[in-house]
Amino acid sequence: MIISSWNVNSVRARIENIKEYLKKFSPDIVMMQEIKTQNETYPYDDISSLKYENYVFGQKSYNGVAIVSKKKLENIKNDPFKDKNKQSRIITADIKFKKKNITLINIYTPNGNPVDTEKYTYKLYWLESLIKKLKSMSKSNENIIIGGDFNIIPAAEDVHNPKSYENDALFRLEIRKKLRELINLGFHDAYRFINPEKEGYTFWDYTSGAWQKNNGMRIDHFLVSNSLINLVKDVKINKYPRGRLKPSDHTPIEIELA
Repeated sequence: MIISSWNVNSVRARIENIKEYLKKFSPDIVMMQEIKTQNETYPYDDISSLKYENYVFGQKSYNGVAIVSKKKLENIKNDPFKDKNKQSRIITADIKFKKKNITLINIYTPNGNPVDTEKYTYKLYWLESLIKKLKSMSKSNENIIIGGDFNIIPAAEDVHNPKSYENDALFRLEIRKKLRELINLGFHDAYRFINPEKEGYTFWDYTSGAWQKNNGMRIDHFLVSNSLINLVKDVKINKYPRGRLKPSDHTPIEIELA
């Protein structure tokens, strides 16, 4: 089973890219972030025509998350910790695999820039709320896969120029410690578990020729619970969509469960 996570940067603007990706690579499940549209204007028909179910938690113009799946998912929940800012940033669902009931959590963490503003404070609040919710959820089901745009660079090797990001909300030590708190709840950074030293950028800015120069960063992740990590066969960064016309500035990260 292939589960993909992709910040599509507007599902309507990228719909042709998304359809091409689904046709060419045929992932079983795709967690999408930053769909930037309400449920009413989401392109259900385009994706349903490719035999995928749609589960959507939209928001007008900003944020928004969705899960598309070849198989029907169960127990769909939007905003499970009741975001005080009422932003559409998290959707969860359950799926059975290898006789295990797995909870999938699709997240779009706030960017947090500029630091020392309420945007940064909100990011901290949001991550703390997620940590608290995960502590509660893991008591009823230890089999959890979290995928999404975390807006966190885990370490210096995950960004092209770490020095320039030291006081950025994506790389500030305080934020990286929040990611470590998440992992310490009983998870593995799946990409680093499979690829301990390999570069794995998932984002390249639209400006300054970042894509062409490979000036990227790894901010899209899968965290897999300890109980499931032995099922992880491979984790790949699929760069194909980032090189297409009118791409998202992110590219999919894909986890394969054996």
